[in-house]
Amino acid sequence: MTRFALTLEFDGTPFHGLQRQVSGPSVQRAVEDALHRITGETITLNSAGRTDAGVHALAMRSHIDIEKAITPFRLMGAINAHLRPNPIAVTACEVVPDDWHARFSCTGRRYLYRIVNRRAPLALLRDRAWQVATPLDADAMHRAAQVLVGHHDFTTFRSVHCQAADPVKTLDLLDVTGVQTALGEEIHIHAAALSFLHHQVRSMVGCLKLVGTGRWDTARLAAALAARDRAALGLNAPPQGLYFVEATYPDSKEETQ
Repeated sequence: MTRFALTLEFDGTPFHGLQRQVSGPSVQRAVEDALHRITGETITLNSAGRTDAGVHALAMRSHIDIEKAITPFRLMGAINAHLRPNPIAVTACEVVPDDWHARFSCTGRRYLYRIVNRRAPLALLRDRAWQVATPLDADAMHRAAQVLVGHHDFTTFRSVHCQAADPVKTLDLLDVTGVQTALGEEIHIHAAALSFLHHQVRSMVGCLKLVGTGRWDTARLAAALAARDRAALGLNAPPQGLYFVEATYPDSKEETQ
């Protein structure tokens, strides 16, 4: 039995999320079905994080255990061939120790949320960013975001369906920057932590959008956090602007920042 670490890139638009669902397509099911066709084995994909329907990934780390003798290079090529035409790609594949676990060995996770701040409809970025027509103040959003950084009870920013045992998390980073692109003004929100609650990033982004439009200020955001009540949430951002960017591990040369 050999354990392989995979890095997955995917467009979440056609899927009901990363995790296998009772009904409906998922990233996990597509990859596991591809692996079964390659090996004839029933293989489980274990991943560093879970993504909701419509959420994307630039580099989701996962692992699988395979009995069949195969090299990482051939395995990666075979998976990619069998995944077509699903918008999923294995961008890296390597053998890892048997005790390496994509989820439990992970020491940090980073997300990116993209907002396109323009009135014209999205053509190239449709389903890949949140379009907000009202002008946003990225600097005000960044200043307000810093009240969420640190060790807090994030109940306000937690989905009612969240299965985490504890709403207390440590948010290591929440940066907001304005980026001028050929497609217009974008607002990029970077979030990093060991782990996140269900909908935490989207809920924080939704409230920061209210700050950016002037409807909320820093004090209002701080009050929402202190309330520890989902009813105090101002807005939950849609899933299509959210990207899982990376997972870090003890031997990783990259830092979550």
